[in-house]
Amino acid sequence: MSKKVLIVDDEPNIVISLEFLMKKEGFAVAVANDGEEALAKVASFEPDLILLDVMMPKKSGFEVCEILRADPSKAGVLIVMLTAKGRDTEVAKGLAIGADAYITKPFSTKDLAARVKTMLGVT
Repeated sequence: MSKKVLIVDDEPNIVISLEFLMKKEGFAVAVANDGEEALAKVASFEPDLILLDVMMPKKSGFEVCEILRADPSKAGVLIVMLTAKGRDTEVAKGLAIGADAYITKPFSTKDLAARVKTMLGVT
């Protein structure tokens, strides 16, 4: 059974490229366009890993991460913050609230795919 990846970003071009990339790597993919939709999709899709943008409408990626980390039933979900906010303070905040990785945009799709596969234990 393939691993499930939830892509959460409000930028359509990024969603399209990430969705294509993750499907090409063999993952089942779902998409959410804002923080509230992300929380609903986590409940229905039950992803193994979330690619989570920080700056989004309704709820930020930081808020989504905090909510998920506060729920013991979601403890096994890996969270990769994917954002243009690359200052040290933002990276530290993302990791402090429970993100498993923090990747700044622009990023190499090849590196991202390799990172996701490593985190999910897929070869």
